[in-house]
Amino acid sequence: MDATTMLMMMETVVTQVPQKAAAAGVTGADLVKAGALIGAGICMGFGAIGPGVGEGYAAGKACESVGRAPQEAGLLTRTMLIGQAVAESTGIYSLVIALLMLFVVGG
Repeated sequence: MDATTMLMMMETVVTQVPQKAAAAGVTGADLVKAGALIGAGICMGFGAIGPGVGEGYAAGKACESVGRAPQEAGLLTRTMLIGQAVAESTGIYSLVIALLMLFVVGG
């Protein structure tokens, strides 16, 4: 699709906006709410990447260690779970921030 076709489509959509909605315009509160919603999504998106990678790496290394020393499986599993709980705390922090953005800022 070329730029001319896209411009014509956008013009068609804009001209079909009801007059009442066009007169109201975008207020500051609308921008704050939109920013809070976008920020919450970005916060959870990036906040889930770190714990996911960290926990996967820890589980993989624990599996390698159990393969090398099967007699230490209990200790390795316990240590892995504690490490994963610590890694998950950053994901929980990002969830709290995202919920604050949604319900306090976004209203």
